[in-house]
Amino acid sequence: MITNPLTQTFRRVTGLLVLVASLAFLPPADHKTLEIGASAPDFSLPGIDGKTYTLKSFAGSPALVMVFSCNHCPTAQAYEDRLIQLVKDYKPKQVNFVVISPNNPTTVSLAELGYTDLSDSFEEMKIRAKAKGYNFPYLYDGDTQATAQKYGPVATPHVFIFDKDRKLQYAGRFDAKEKPGTGNAEDARAALDAVLAGQKVAVPTTKTFGCSVKWMEKEDYIKKQQAEWAKRPVSLDDIDAEGLKKLLKNDSDKLRLINVWATWCGPCVQEFPDFISIDRMYRERDFEFISVSADKPDKKAKALEFLKKKEASNKNYIFSQEDKYALIEAIDPKWQGALPYTVLVEPGGKIVYSQQGTIDVLEMKRRIVENRLIGRYY
Repeated sequence: MITNPLTQTFRRVTGLLVLVASLAFLPPADHKTLEIGASAPDFSLPGIDGKTYTLKSFAGSPALVMVFSCNHCPTAQAYEDRLIQLVKDYKPKQVNFVVISPNNPTTVSLAELGYTDLSDSFEEMKIRAKAKGYNFPYLYDGDTQATAQKYGPVATPHVFIFDKDRKLQYAGRFDAKEKPGTGNAEDARAALDAVLAGQKVAVPTTKTFGCSVKWMEKEDYIKKQQAEWAKRPVSLDDIDAEGLKKLLKNDSDKLRLINVWATWCGPCVQEFPDFISIDRMYRERDFEFISVSADKPDKKAKALEFLKKKEASNKNYIFSQEDKYALIEAIDPKWQGALPYTVLVEPGGKIVYSQQGTIDVLEMKRRIVENRLIGRYY
């Protein structure tokens, strides 16, 4: 990760702004957190493994750990490995674990996906579980959020631990240290050990830090944000070969994604909206997306019209010279010339990704979020 103190401060502030925006959507008053001693409400939810799970699916174990979590939240991602290890450590003691995603994916803004490559749809849950090797059932509650309303998680992740009679004995955090490698789910482990020993949990409730549950009531916010994006100005500036070389040198402190496209290129036009989504996901991080049109200079008005339709408020250029081979050499001498062409450049000019032809969108998001300049955590 970047060691520059000013950059670190900026990233922490940006992370806090994202969190504050998330906390603005706390659950409505009727979504109250289940009280200690209450019985676990029943549920019937689909798992990513194709099975349907109910409370009875976990009957017979001396304890049940239920975690409300999700794909996109940086705090949830920070605790994934600890959760996986927790399951490994307590499975021999016959403890059952289940993780439920409560988020409605239609209410997750692109601006909230700056620390991830995936949102919270059912299909994306499958992808994340496979990538991380989840060793627990991962259930989806996003369509109705009926289960989340019964349990009342405040943030992701939110841990609920029930005893053998399925009475709630602990509700709160895994531990107090979010950064991976600094904690070991101490709060959850202490609660589990007490439950397994038939003892009272010393600290039955703790505050829970993380992203708020994305309740369906948030849909109006998403529409407002989309309207705001649509109002942002779209421009198209000229650039020559020397200007392109400077872009590739990348003397900024940001990870720079450059896509070369043209209005006459079918694959370019088809994939361009994916770049707009990527830009909206990561533009508040140490990242920038720049498009370069390979249209002829006299087609600038047509290219600008296309960009406006796509609401491309990122930085856009059009190559101002007729010699397209000068464009090719300036972007990347290894490029054979077919469009589209995409490069990912670190500060200092190191190309960490190049692709002739359309990109794999998920792979690109992973390359961005897992780059040393970005990262999945605050």
